[in-house]
Amino acid sequence: MKIYNTLTQKKEEFIPIEEKKVRMYVCGPTVYNFIHIGNARPMIVFDTVRRYFEYKGYQVTYVSNFTDIDDKIIKRAMEEHMDTSEISERYIKEAKQDMQSLNVKPATVHPKATEEIDGMIAMINTLIEKGHAYEKNGTVYFRTRSFPDYGKLSKKNIDDLEAGHRNIQIAGEEEKEDPLDFVLWKPKKEGEPFWESPWSKGRPGWHIECSVMSKKYLGDQIDIHAGGEDLIFPHHENEIAQSEAANNVTFSRYWMHNGFLNIDNKKMSKSEGNFFTVREIGEKYPLQVLRFFMLSAHYRSPLNFSDELMEASKNGLDRIKKAVFNLEYLMKSSDIENDEPLSLAAKNLLQELSGHQTRFNEAMENDFNTADAISSIFDIVKLANTNLTANSPYILIKTMYDKILLLCDVLGIEAKEEQKLLDEEIEKLIEERQVARKQKDFARADEIRTRLASAGIILEDTREGVRWMWNK
Repeated sequence: MKIYNTLTQKKEEFIPIEEKKVRMYVCGPTVYNFIHIGNARPMIVFDTVRRYFEYKGYQVTYVSNFTDIDDKIIKRAMEEHMDTSEISERYIKEAKQDMQSLNVKPATVHPKATEEIDGMIAMINTLIEKGHAYEKNGTVYFRTRSFPDYGKLSKKNIDDLEAGHRNIQIAGEEEKEDPLDFVLWKPKKEGEPFWESPWSKGRPGWHIECSVMSKKYLGDQIDIHAGGEDLIFPHHENEIAQSEAANNVTFSRYWMHNGFLNIDNKKMSKSEGNFFTVREIGEKYPLQVLRFFMLSAHYRSPLNFSDELMEASKNGLDRIKKAVFNLEYLMKSSDIENDEPLSLAAKNLLQELSGHQTRFNEAMENDFNTADAISSIFDIVKLANTNLTANSPYILIKTMYDKILLLCDVLGIEAKEEQKLLDEEIEKLIEERQVARKQKDFARADEIRTRLASAGIILEDTREGVRWMWNK
């Protein structure tokens, strides 16, 4: 299995710290509002990475945090005259609901920054003792030049960074030893929440939060650290500096970053009027369509969101769902008791099916190429649609059906419709509609069809009778 490592800027064979175990940390959202579709991309991408590791038999410890104290959270709390914890807990709950709708599995641990303050104080103390950090007027700074490898992830030269800071004047900057030093702990401002520390009543800087939460739940060294490419600098660069300075060991062996998400070829921003939350997209499309869309491109590529591309994704997902529905229909019609040996043609189909699964695996093991993996699923769909009938051996139909569901599940794609009503109720209404049609009571027949459609059920009149499937 090869993973593109941002640190080395090349694909590398994945070798875990412990055999068949993966320790993985993914930076989560700052919870001051509903998550937006930019937040959704890393959630979906790295959930899929996790699912593939589990499909291959790895035990994955997957940690993804919630940043529940931040300037934006404080601002929101002041606007709504609420406590910051009320704001963060509200939006953690909403984020988890959206993640469930996107079929993102809950992390092994979802730590919150405010619950790990003691660990942050301890790591900052360690950094001060080792000469990597210093305190000025209640603020603690990381001494950036004390870490010789600073810039190794982002490939930024520290002297170039300093040149870029020379003409920037920021309040409080003058007390730093070096303009490049970053904050580990800052004193509270009037009305802000705070925690006691040896330096001041205040709160941690953003970067130290992830270093400490990763250390607590995964250890000093982890296999994979992941997030959006906007986090490479300064967040992940600073995480490396403080973690490796404190722990004296390589922080993460592999760094994975997903590409940016644009809206109609423009950067997503509120000022452009093209900023969408997951909840807003869910009002137009089933969120499984958004997941399918996100996986239709390689995770490192920039991804452009548009209604046209979402419609194309909806059609693609519907094609898979319809194939699954048809296979269910064929299984009901096929002779399950038939134990005759498979014909050569049937054996050839199974061999072809196995080849498509192999190509699926190869795509995923080549830096998680979900776009090619989806193409392999479509190949199986085509194989089933063009070769299987009710006269096909049950075991052949069932094997195709199971394989599509298995590979879709690896990608977190729900290919089987969730039934919200009892089949018997639907069948009874369909039978009533058939009777109405025979009696030429077309008004009643149309009424029943409309009622079923409003419940998300599509009817299809065929020579064999009426078939139905779920639309959502």
